[in-house]
Parts: sequence; C-alpha cells; structure tokens
Amino acid sequence: MASDDAVAIQVAKRAGELSVITINCPDQTGLGCDLCRTILEFGLRITRGDLSTDGQWCYLVLWVIPCSASSNIHWTSLKNRLISICPTWSFPFDIDSSNQPMHSQVYLMKLFSTDRKGLLHDVTRVLCELELLIHRVKVSTTPDCKAMNLFFITDGMELLHTQRRQDETREQLSAILGESLYSFEILPANGFQHGFSSLPPQVAENLFGLELVDNELCSHSVTPDMKNLKKPDLNFDNTLSHTSTLLQIHCVDQKGLLYDILRTLKDCNIQIAYGRFMSHTKGSREIDLFIQQTDGKKITDPEKQEFLFSRLRSEMLHPLRVMIVNRGPETELLVANPVELSGKGRPRVFYDSTLALKLLGICIFSVSKLQSLNTFWSQYCDYSISTYIYHLQAEIGRHSSSDREWEVYRFLLVDSNDLPLSSRHAKNHIVDRVRRTLMGW
Repeated sequence: MASDDAVAIQVAKRAGELSVITINCPDQTGLGCDLCRTILEFGLRITRGDLSTDGQWCYLVLWVIPCSASSNIHWTSLKNRLISICPTWSFPFDIDSSNQPMHSQVYLMKLFSTDRKGLLHDVTRVLCELELLIHRVKVSTTPDCKAMNLFFITDGMELLHTQRRQDETREQLSAILGESLYSFEILPANGFQHGFSSLPPQVAENLFGLELVDNELCSHSVTPDMKNLKKPDLNFDNTLSHTSTLLQIHCVDQKGLLYDILRTLKDCNIQIAYGRFMSHTKGSREIDLFIQQTDGKKITDPEKQEFLFSRLRSEMLHPLRVMIVNRGPETELLVANPVELSGKGRPRVFYDSTLALKLLGICIFSVSKLQSLNTFWSQYCDYSISTYIYHLQAEIGRHSSSDREWEVYRFLLVDSNDLPLSSRHAKNHIVDRVRRTLMGW
C-alpha cells in the first residue's frame, strides 16, 4: 500500500458539518495518541471515533470539526503530517524505523515590536496558522512600550531552514504588526533545552496537588454552574472478551478529551484492541475501549486497575491547571499541563490562554509602573533606565512535581478598571474564562 493511501480526509462541504479522517496503517503503541495530538494541534475537535487493531495493523475513523468557526484548516498539511506519523512496513514485515519522524530542528525567532493589547495572541495565531510549533517563550517589555518576543519553535513542515519559509513567516507577521515591527530574525537554536520554571513550594503544591483528584473541579478555577458537572464514571469488565479488558468511560465532554485518554494509556503502556468514541449528549461522552497490557493479557490485577482508574480520572478532571497568584505587588496567571513521557507537551495551550486574555481585554504586564520608576530614576541619572531594563511578562517553562513533568505558562497581568485584579471576583472570572477556553466549554 502506498504511504499516501494511509490517510484519507473527506472535508465537510458546509460549515458546521463534520469532516471524516480515515487512517489505515501499521500499528504501534501510542499511535492513537500521536494522531490525536496532531489533530488537536491543527485546531480540530474529535466528536466521534472508531478504532480497531489486530496488534499489527490498525484502522481509525475520526469525525472532526474546527474548534472555532473562524479557523482556517490546512487539510493538505494535516494529511501530510498524519502520514508522517504513520509507521511503514519493510520486508520481512517489520516496522521500518528509518521512516519514522526524527527530532525537529529548534529555531529561535526574535521579534522586536511596539507593545499593544493582544499582541502576544496575534503573533501566536500567525505561528499556529503557519504550523510553527511553540516550545518555549520569553516575552519582555520595556518602559517605552516596546516588546521583545523570543519564541523557540519547530516547523511542522520542516522547511524553516529555507529562506523562502522564513520570508513567508516575516510577511505574515508584518501583515499583522505593520510598521510596529522593528526587527525580525530566525536562528537555529542549537543545544536547545526546555527551561525550568521556579515556583514557590506553596504555589506548586496548590497547582499540582493530588488533592485536586478528590474534588469534582478545582474550586478556585470554576464558576458555580460548572460544579454541577458529574465526575468521570469508569468501569472495568473482564467478562466480555477472552483477550481484552473492557474499559467504559462516561464523562464530561471537553476539548482534547480523546487525546487526554490516549495520552494516559500510552504513558501507562496500555494497548487498545478496539475503541469507540461516541457522540456527546447534553455535554457528556461515552467511550468504550478494549485494552490490553503490553504482553497481550487482560488487566485483572485490582491494584493495576485502581492505578489506571485514578490516573485516568485525574487526567479527565484536570488535564489543565489554572490559577492566579500574587507575585509581590504583581498578579500572575499560571496555566499548567502534564508533559507526555515522550517529552511532548499539549498543543495550543499558549494560543488558547492568550486568546482568553485578549477576549477579556486584559493586557499582559503594566508598563505604567515601570514608566513611573523610569521617571523617578531619571531624576537622579542623566540616562534613561528604559535603555536596559526589561520586565518579563510571559514565559513557558517546565516544572517537575510528584515524579511528573509539567509545562507551565506564566503571564504577568495588568490591572484594569473593568477587571480590578485586587477583586477576588475578577480573579475568579479570569481563571474561569481561561479554563473554559482551554477546555472548549
């Protein structure tokens, strides 16, 4: 079978209708997770799905719809990316590892421009549309209303080493930023490593604490109407199949739900023989998965069942953690998600977080306070402090907690008349809006 035949996409003819993605290729552990991550990365939501495999060959049918009505989906690029993930066979019928995707080159994109409300999201949206994946960000501002944006990125199309691809990126960003763009540069980030975010112990405990598992939803991150949602209902049944354990899940629907479930099973070395992801009714989902251990046996050990139950329940309740903390006189928004054992983070978290802040009309970082400091400093010096002081306003880093690694997004927020950050109600509203955007509620 030709590799191009491994993926077929039937695009919906009208807005609001479902597109169908069919994947027919050799199987390997965690393949479903990798495919769902890519689909989520392209801004698509899986509404229904069927999966079957005999351990060597798998067949998937996924019904998808854009997460946003304004999304412009690049279907050809999506097909090419999915094909690149699918394993291939080589004689004598083994998976050919030479055709598997290698680690992508990481690039540093430097962007210096005038700062303004919504700047960070507008840049992020352009990068997502260009299939440039964001792995780390450091955004700083100066007291004279300029922003230095450092994005560590990889190219889903693997073309960023070419001048044509770099020029395309510059043109797309220039179309958004206009004359406010002062300088732009893309360089290879050789030796790139994910930076680690230093969080105070109490903040880390509240953000990653295991006690969240026992609560229906984090009390400081949802409004009262969301607390009425039911907890995930999971059930193991070993009577319906001679070779597999049936895992039945009934839970609240949310963006990336199938990815979260398959990511957890992949990290726990659980294989899926057959699965069905059924259409939601009144905001809920039903999932049936026939699963096996890597040795092909059922999951009959009560301790293993309990471990898998707790892990899946936690990931479905809290695939993302959102909270607001005080950092001295400033207010900081924290968003965190668990990193796969493979080292890959969840897609589009930075995009959704900045989108929520933009829709709320919240600026990141208060220039006025540093301008006041600059005025004060200039009374005693004959040069401007703005020439060398940068204040960190947004950052992506990693944090290790409870034997797990998390990706942490940090945003320094600006107080406003509409949403005074000193108000507890305003803080809860911000956290709730960010969480709803991330979860697709």
